[in-house]
Amino acid sequence: MEKNYDLPVDHELFPEGTKRCSFSKFSVWMAVVGVVLAWGVYAAFRVLRYGLGETALDDYFSFGLWITFDLAVIALGAGAFFTGLLRYILNIDPLKHIINLAVIIGFICYSGAMLILVLDIGQPLRAWFGYWHANVHSMLTEVTFCITCYCIVLIIEYIPLILEQRQLNKIPFLHHLAHNLHVVMPLFAGVGAFLSTFHQGSLGGMYGVLFGRPYVLRDGFFIWPWTFFLFVISAVGSGPVFTVLVATLMEKMTGKKLVSWEVKSLMGKIAGTMLAVYLVFKFADTWAWATDVLPRSGLTFDQNFFGTIYGKWLLWAELGLCGVIPAIVLLTPSLRNRPGLFYTAAILDCVGITINRYVFTVQALAMPVMPFDTWETYNPNWAEWGASAMVIAYGAIILSLSYRYLPVFPQEKKLNAE
Repeated sequence: MEKNYDLPVDHELFPEGTKRCSFSKFSVWMAVVGVVLAWGVYAAFRVLRYGLGETALDDYFSFGLWITFDLAVIALGAGAFFTGLLRYILNIDPLKHIINLAVIIGFICYSGAMLILVLDIGQPLRAWFGYWHANVHSMLTEVTFCITCYCIVLIIEYIPLILEQRQLNKIPFLHHLAHNLHVVMPLFAGVGAFLSTFHQGSLGGMYGVLFGRPYVLRDGFFIWPWTFFLFVISAVGSGPVFTVLVATLMEKMTGKKLVSWEVKSLMGKIAGTMLAVYLVFKFADTWAWATDVLPRSGLTFDQNFFGTIYGKWLLWAELGLCGVIPAIVLLTPSLRNRPGLFYTAAILDCVGITINRYVFTVQALAMPVMPFDTWETYNPNWAEWGASAMVIAYGAIILSLSYRYLPVFPQEKKLNAE
């Protein structure tokens, strides 16, 4: 058979019936992302080699850009466990068209978060202490184990997709292994939902028990502060639309239709429902905090805000602009089915969750809690930005390779043939 030289040199690795850009164009894209990755790797090397003194972290800000970034990507990556729960446990069939992408995004977010945590430890040679010498009285111990275990679950969920690669799937053993893994996937979806729910909650619970930080201190429900539940619900209220936004960005970059509008709208409706539930509890929490927790701490509402970077506008932006408005759009069919409004609402939803993680991480530490304290300004330096950019570049590389060589969107051929 005569070889077609118009096809990319790696076309035999593509999913059956799909088209991809030329290998040279793909290589240029990977090189651009690789430059960002190299910058981040250099920043990470400096931090691991010379310690946290390379960063802008200090005695005031032990948590900074990294932890804000960590918590944000973990929340946005919640689309993986929640979509998996809905697809495999509740058997919502249309989600099968986007579950592969959700798993990849979840894997990127959680593995990237673990990379950042390695840097934030300060002494990477002692990273294993958290597992072997676990502090059983610390919520971070539970978070560490849950994140690690859930990352393993995501790897297991990712493996069948890799084994379905066109050439690998021709090997009988790998073909049957992928099939059998798909059969037991509901089990891993359930385990993943359990693990992710508890570590999302414990991340919030960690802040809620900080008695020396009135901005985040909350009363509890049995042994859990309210923030335990708020972090869980806020994550499932934003994760699904983040998955849709990534799919849409991929469509814009490739010029192809990858996910049907019906599936996007369904994901938006799911996210809008959970966002509305979150807002009910968040408004109640904010009111109880302002009228009860703060007075008992000897503080007023105004004392918790300062200047521009710690101003009240962040609270109103999180609850109103990035909360109520996207919830209304995503829950109203006539608004949700208008692409411009839908994508705007999805972006605002994701921005809102990022603001929430920022104020809990940075503003809580910047606020003075002693008579001799003043409001402190935190300015992350190049090493922190570089390490964060490293995770983004890492994610772009994994996502690009997955889309090019793996059947991430089984419906792609059909959608682009219509």
